[in-house]
Amino acid sequence: MTIDAGPATNGTPAGGPRPGYDAETTARLAADAAQIVARYPESRSALLPMLHLVQSEDGYVSRDGILFCAEQLGLTAAEVSAVATFYTQYKRHPNGTYTVGVCTNTLCAIMGGDAIFDELSDHLGVGHDETTEDGAITLERVECNAACDYAPVMMVNWEFFDNQTPGSATDVVDRLRAGEAVAPTRGAASVCTFKQMSRVLAGFPDGRADEGVGAGEPTLAGLRLAREQGWTAPTTSAGGPDAGAGTGAPEKPVTGGEQSSAERKPTTDADVDPGGKAESPGTKPDPSKGADA
Repeated sequence: MTIDAGPATNGTPAGGPRPGYDAETTARLAADAAQIVARYPESRSALLPMLHLVQSEDGYVSRDGILFCAEQLGLTAAEVSAVATFYTQYKRHPNGTYTVGVCTNTLCAIMGGDAIFDELSDHLGVGHDETTEDGAITLERVECNAACDYAPVMMVNWEFFDNQTPGSATDVVDRLRAGEAVAPTRGAASVCTFKQMSRVLAGFPDGRADEGVGAGEPTLAGLRLAREQGWTAPTTSAGGPDAGAGTGAPEKPVTGGEQSSAERKPTTDADVDPGGKAESPGTKPDPSKGADA
């Protein structure tokens, strides 16, 4: 989407009626925007959550949303648009009620992520970043959901659906399209809409942070095992955390004539050639020319 900013610095086109939200919507969003800006020492730092705010209003970052952010933060429409087009969580065209993202990065792909995406694409009749005709589902390929211990993973509005199969993923999207309340594997008790999630990402809690399961068994297995075995991270002689923490190997003491790396002097040409005849790189004598060459 291209914005014809014209000569005005705030992105208003030259001539004609000015685009933007109506007075009521502008006042409501401005009150929220003021809360966001108050969190930062520099107002322009509030742009990322403010883009989520306007996305919660329109379901995507619209032209009106870009102009609103620009006016609130004293930026140009071009500056706001440059940020909005950089991050994939900001949608530049109308998005579905639910964004279904299938991880097809290496591990999830090996475990069946590609098959899940292909099945959903055929079932819904849409491709990557496309939305079903009823406006319910936007399907995406995503690079990594940061949940490799549950591969293959699908997310709906950034709620986790772990250990999926083509069949289970299809069942999830069918239930969402039917208007049913669908619970993720971990996280909230039920999936909220894309607009509702965008408002949460703007920094306005919905009171649901403690719902559902926070961490599953695969995530906690290492911590449980460490506690059962009584493992603790090794420390240095100074009592601070060791750079090799978690290896279980004791730190090797410096004994006898050994020197630590901090005590060693850097090697110089004089150390290599006490006579001061060390050769520079690229000047090694050619044996075929004799000793005097």
